Amino acid sequence: MKGKFILSYLLFIPIYFQAQVKGIVVDLTSNSPLIGVKLISSDGSKALSDYDGKFELDSKKFPVTIVVSLLQYVSDTVKVDKAGEITIKLGEPEKDLDMVVVSAGRRKQAIEEVPVSMEIIKPQLIDNKGITDLEQAVDQTPGVFTMDGQVSIRGGSGFAYGAGSRVLLLWNGMPLLSGYAGDTQWNAIPMEQASQIEVMKGASSVLYGSGALNGVIALAEKEPGLKPETKIKVMGGFYGNPPRESLKWWSKTPMFQQIEAYRGQMFKKTGYTISTTLFHNDGYRQGETEYRGRVSGTIYLLPQKINRLKAGIGYNFQMQKTGNFLIWQSDTLGYVPSGGADTSKAESTLTYNLGQRLFIDPYIKYIDKKNNKHSLKTRMYYAHNGNINNPSQSNGAVIYFTDYQFQKNFGTAITLTSGISNIYNVVTSELFGDHTSNNLAAYAQYEHHIGKLDISAGVRLEHFQMDGKRGDSDFMINKKDSVSLPFYPILRTGFHYELAKYTHLRASIGQGIRYPSVAERFTQTSVGALNIFPNAELRPEIGWAAELGIKQGVKIGDWKGMFDVAGFINQYNNMMEFSFIYFNPITQKPLNPINPSPQDIEFLTGGNYNIKEWVGFQAQNVETARITGIDFSFNSMGKIGEVEIISLIGYTYMNPIGLNKSTLYTGTYSDTTTNMLKYRFNHLAKFDIETNYKSFSFGISMRYNSFMRNIDRIFEDDADPAVNSEVYILPGLKEYRQKYNKGNLVFDVRLGYKINENFRVGLIANNVFNAEYTSRPGDIQPPRNFMAQLQMKF
Repeated sequence: MKGKFILSYLLFIPIYFQAQVKGIVVDLTSNSPLIGVKLISSDGSKALSDYDGKFELDSKKFPVTIVVSLLQYVSDTVKVDKAGEITIKLGEPEKDLDMVVVSAGRRKQAIEEVPVSMEIIKPQLIDNKGITDLEQAVDQTPGVFTMDGQVSIRGGSGFAYGAGSRVLLLWNGMPLLSGYAGDTQWNAIPMEQASQIEVMKGASSVLYGSGALNGVIALAEKEPGLKPETKIKVMGGFYGNPPRESLKWWSKTPMFQQIEAYRGQMFKKTGYTISTTLFHNDGYRQGETEYRGRVSGTIYLLPQKINRLKAGIGYNFQMQKTGNFLIWQSDTLGYVPSGGADTSKAESTLTYNLGQRLFIDPYIKYIDKKNNKHSLKTRMYYAHNGNINNPSQSNGAVIYFTDYQFQKNFGTAITLTSGISNIYNVVTSELFGDHTSNNLAAYAQYEHHIGKLDISAGVRLEHFQMDGKRGDSDFMINKKDSVSLPFYPILRTGFHYELAKYTHLRASIGQGIRYPSVAERFTQTSVGALNIFPNAELRPEIGWAAELGIKQGVKIGDWKGMFDVAGFINQYNNMMEFSFIYFNPITQKPLNPINPSPQDIEFLTGGNYNIKEWVGFQAQNVETARITGIDFSFNSMGKIGEVEIISLIGYTYMNPIGLNKSTLYTGTYSDTTTNMLKYRFNHLAKFDIETNYKSFSFGISMRYNSFMRNIDRIFEDDADPAVNSEVYILPGLKEYRQKYNKGNLVFDVRLGYKINENFRVGLIANNVFNAEYTSRPGDIQPPRNFMAQLQMKF
């Protein structure tokens, strides 16, 4: 009896193993294998295709129906009548309506499954709107506001004189903030190469570290296909007359031009992209000219002997000469720099800079035999600004970035992402001295898919040193005994739940940290009546962000839209802001006007110092802040009938309040009746809608923000009331703000005509109603301007 049982068992084994569905999933066009394809059979079996596109399903009863899906491919349903091997081919859609992001989890995800608020800007908007640098593109994003080169998400940032950033800019997954000021280099990004712009709102330091305290702006290069692609864009335009005659300083109409070219192709063993941009702008403000040229691209390597390996090296080199306008002559002469545009005169605040930007990005990606993903990204980023007027204010830095990432899938439900990164920064500066810093971090994120529920949790350990001194990243665990860890832990968690087919609920909470930049700690300079003082004791700022949101999808034919609403709260401690002070050169610290020290009294009464030279701003940890609000957005794309509609619409209500009750700080407010943070507002609304019918297109954009109630009081008041003659940093600002106190409302329009598949022409009018508006005090924005554009694709 026992022998018959063993014989029956042995005969059953091959039948059992044959009762499987095996096969391969490949791209419909190139026949190349597709990794990470989800296969779910009607009997409950699940599988993911491996690096070679292969899969196995444990199906035992036939026939079975298999649903096959992969982000950015058309899903397919396959009916299988018996066990065996099959080949499944997936094709890309003619028009990709899926919104897929990478930055939220360092992997491809559908945007509706991400537990944080995100916005996507497609290349079509950048091209058709005539955008010439990334700052202009980001300023069209719901919930985002740019202010003279600095970006704020949901009111998280104010005006900081170009130093430091709470929003981290990523190019190909690596940070791109300058080493000396920690600021964003907007015009160095090759947008013509980008697949899309992703904007992640809220603290994102777990995956990306310092600088992501308020969010992330991420761009990645689109890999070329087997078919070569060439794109050329030529644009030219001019500025119209401003709404007030006194603002017009020119006799010859200022103009601007840009030429942009791109070429890319992938071969069997190699591939490449290369692009170049040439840009010139006469400037609508006197002396604020800009000349820049850039060449960038990537060389791809696909070793045939190691077919699981991909390698490459990205490159980007830019040279530019810019005129920098900081403060106006007066509200009447708002487009003329303080002291005039003749830089040979000492009183002129206009500066000319000669800048170079270079980054080299070698990388390696490898998928091992267990389908674990390994990634090593590196970057050498060199940036230098040479002050032509005053070489003693030149500065430069080299950043060396390294990031190793490991990603493992456990079945179809669990993804673990972990890694280690390091940023070494070397600053060589005439303006604030030579400095070094090192930021070492380890991170991990766990994601679990359970039916309709997605759960994620992450941790990051940060260690930071500047000039070889530790302390910035120390984490106090016992204040009484002064026991601390040499690293700072950052946590994040979130979830997503699919309530219905097109309804998605999400929630998240995450911490963040930002270390002071070299410029914030060590800058000592003056521009006109504006003085900046150093603060070597500046501490890192920390914070957290939480939100609860719901995303509702709608679909009409080929048109797909996403409505999103989220309530949010952001909390910041040790917030770094530039505050008005009397700087005591004896103590190298701010003077205390309420309880002056003996050294303060000596400074004030000794007669050895010109007090006017020691009045200005210093970066300080002055604020504890809380920002609460609600964020609405509606994004759509696709066709309704014969009309294609693409929209990017949003409204954000913010309540940014300061929790610092010290009169030393609140006394610097221009409006002491409110505790609203400086350089913020309550309401922000934006929309961009483009319609395409046959060969014609029409687009309209709107941007609105309410009045900025609080600024630094010193900008409105006499800077030195002790003397008989009045001294104003921004003459006429108080009267100007009293007149223009309704906020900013700006409209742009554009028309386009597609001649054929290769050529498109466009006409663009920005600020079409010629509104006069400012982004910060003394920074009047461009008048109405016009542009003509020719796009070519081959």
